[in-house]
Amino acid sequence: MPPILQRLQQATKMMSRRKILLLVLGCSTISLLIHQGAQLSWYPKLFPLSCPPLRESPPRPKHMTVAFLKTHKTAGTTVQNILFRFAERHNLTVALPHPSCEHQFCYPRNFSAHFVHPATRPPHVLASHLRFNRAELQRLMPPGTVYVTILREPAAMFESLFSYYNQYCPAFRRVPNASLEAFLRAPEVYYRPGEHFAMLAHNTLAYDLGGDNERSPRDDAAYLAGLIRQVEEVFSLVMIAEYFDESLVLLRRLLAWDLDDVLYAKLNARATSSRLASIPAALARAARTWNALDAGLYDHFNATFWRRVARAGRACVEREARELREARLRLVRRCFGDEPVLRPAAQIRTKQLQPWQPSRKVDIMGYDLPGGGGAGPATEACLKLAMPEVQYSNYLLRKQKRRGGLRARPDPVLDNPPPRPIRALPRSAQGT
Repeated sequence: MPPILQRLQQATKMMSRRKILLLVLGCSTISLLIHQGAQLSWYPKLFPLSCPPLRESPPRPKHMTVAFLKTHKTAGTTVQNILFRFAERHNLTVALPHPSCEHQFCYPRNFSAHFVHPATRPPHVLASHLRFNRAELQRLMPPGTVYVTILREPAAMFESLFSYYNQYCPAFRRVPNASLEAFLRAPEVYYRPGEHFAMLAHNTLAYDLGGDNERSPRDDAAYLAGLIRQVEEVFSLVMIAEYFDESLVLLRRLLAWDLDDVLYAKLNARATSSRLASIPAALARAARTWNALDAGLYDHFNATFWRRVARAGRACVEREARELREARLRLVRRCFGDEPVLRPAAQIRTKQLQPWQPSRKVDIMGYDLPGGGGAGPATEACLKLAMPEVQYSNYLLRKQKRRGGLRARPDPVLDNPPPRPIRALPRSAQGT
């Protein structure tokens, strides 16, 4: 073989060895990065964004201060879980209730910054139930905080409230045979304004937003308009539960987050046996008439929502929502098996994933880790993905106490203790 060909052959062999070495090193590096990524962000990015990026130069960093008004029976627990996990990944402080308030900020009282546990102040994120109080929230949260909330179609929401809080709300307890139809046929027979937890039986959305749930837009149209104006002044986004994935696309764009940041597992869902398969039209009309203030709020912000989708580009939002659904399904399968199913609490072996049960008449479903779960970053990620509100709140409070060096410090006592919160079970029902 001529010398020049021999030299070319040797050079080719050397280049091949280098490529192999680089490939090996590259794979090792990628493996290390994936492992580190699992520890830091719990899961790798599952998909690229197909929609055009936000038109900003330079691109905005992720927004880190968010206050979410968690309304009742509107998929708010799932949004809360998204925010809790984001806060953990970025080492942010989450505002959590004082122990006297249990897992809500002393609802149904007007929110006060005094209801926040000192180990969780000053916060970056707030996402637990409260009754909106603009001045107190702005006193607690840092300047630049983005405020968001979520609404649900009032008839569907009221059916869920009636089922979920049937043993807590006196107006619901009075109804023979726990009949929603009987209540809506003559709500004034069962409802007592100002009664304990009466707000769960009448215009609950308006009450959660800080409004007067006893006002009627038929008698005072100006009141509804004023309440809408107040909400619009504070909240940068009002999500709509019926269009949950599209809402998350708008949320992530508002906060400059990735779609990975808003992946979720559906939480706090009732079993099929605990809800109506569909609400008859006459019943839906009666529910909207009884909750006319909520209906007015929902109709306004539903229209506002779709105008916002149009501005963002409807085709783009729908494409991102589809990608979110596909990625969410992959993640849920990765965590909970190829055919993930929601299970009753009694069938969930992992105690940290057993959802709280409001009564023996309602089954709240949850996920379980397959095969006992094991250990490691992936298991931790899956655990948090499906962790119910009560367990996650307790976990975050313990973690933030340790971080702040408050482990040995006793919890302070409120001067004016709140009434027993809604979520507290009667002692005879604990553990059921």
